Amino acid sequence: MTRTPGVSSGAFPRQPLAQPGIDQRLAVDVLPDADAVAARVAELLLHERQQRPQRPLGLATGRTMEPVYAALATRWAALSGAERQRLTKGWQSFNLDEYVGLGRHDPGSFAAEMEGRLVEPLGLNWTRVGLPNGLAPDPVAEAHRYGASVQAAGGIGLQLLGLGLNGHVGFNEPPCEAHQPCHALRLSSDTRAANAGAFGGVISAVPERAITLGMAEILAAERIVLVVTGPTKARVLQRLLNEPPNRELPASWLQRHPSTQVIVDEAAWNGG
Repeated sequence: MTRTPGVSSGAFPRQPLAQPGIDQRLAVDVLPDADAVAARVAELLLHERQQRPQRPLGLATGRTMEPVYAALATRWAALSGAERQRLTKGWQSFNLDEYVGLGRHDPGSFAAEMEGRLVEPLGLNWTRVGLPNGLAPDPVAEAHRYGASVQAAGGIGLQLLGLGLNGHVGFNEPPCEAHQPCHALRLSSDTRAANAGAFGGVISAVPERAITLGMAEILAAERIVLVVTGPTKARVLQRLLNEPPNRELPASWLQRHPSTQVIVDEAAWNGG
């Protein structure tokens, strides 16, 4: 296992808040493969719910997260019935984003993905799993409502993130400032192409707009776990680790967060 700089396994230590404008080194944990990454992240998510249930989880979707939720479901099933009941009762999470124009019962929606990969396997109550309403008549107003609901819940405790090929996290497309709050936006052609797999490979079927938590809500989380797997992510990962924070690479703002852990597989680290 390769680690740079120093990284601890399991739960994060508490760290003091960074001074404004001071960049932070990102902790990177390199694991053998995507399965090992999924196992580590699932352990962190379960530990967070068991030990720190007072703050909601921030969740993500996409191919990178599929093995993570599968690993979490396996660990969840191994718990005692009483423990599962306790965790289910106290569950609260907010997803990063949703497509404009898609509802919970549309198979391409992130709500449908979360239902199949998280809500049903864990036996969760839908009222405890927050997502933007993709069918809201006014997406801008819905973005304001959703951001306010996260704030009213006390903000995110542990935020799970994937990394887009153009450096987006959530659907925060470049250029994006660190202070950008939850918003509705038009997706880039690259992002729509990357997500076409969920729409039969047809790029034109991917919705053009989405609602996403902004960098403001993400950076307000107590802790962040960025998950990066596969050789196609190697180039953007190296950009993240080597470029200074800038609006053209939204993920680079994570360098200013006091407690971000980047968990990657060797394919993403080495490029193959």
